[in-house]
Amino acid sequence: MTRSELRKNIFKIIFRMEFHQDEAMDEQLSLRLEELEEEGIQEKELAYIGEKAKAIIDCIEELDEVIGAHRKGWKVERLGKTELAILRLAAYEILKDEDIPKSVAINEAVELAKMYSSDEAPRFINGILAKIG
Repeated sequence: MTRSELRKNIFKIIFRMEFHQDEAMDEQLSLRLEELEEEGIQEKELAYIGEKAKAIIDCIEELDEVIGAHRKGWKVERLGKTELAILRLAAYEILKDEDIPKSVAINEAVELAKMYSSDEAPRFINGILAKIG
C-alpha cells in the first residue's frame, strides 16, 4: 500500500469522528481496522494506520486550535466535515510527524480535497496549510 493510500485510510477514520461521540472513536477505529484487515491489508500497514489515527485523535483540540488560528473569520466548527478531516490530518503531519516534509503533507491534503471535496476546497486547504508550521 502506498503512503497516499495509507493517508486516505487515516483520513476516512478522522472523517468518522464528526459523526460519533468521542467515547465511540475507539470502537470506530477498531471497526475500520477490521474492515481493512478483511480487505487483506497487511498487519504492518494496519498498525501504521491505527497508530497515526489514534495520535491525531489524541491531539485533536491542539490541531483545531492551530487550524482555527490560521482561518480568519471562521471558527473550526463552521468548516465542512471533509475539509476539517483533511486539515486535521495534514496539520498533524506538518506539526508532529517529522518523517513527512511540509510540502508533501500539503500536496497530499490538496489531492484528498480534489477526490473528496468541492472544487474550491483544494485552494482553500492549500492556503490554510501554507500558513501552518
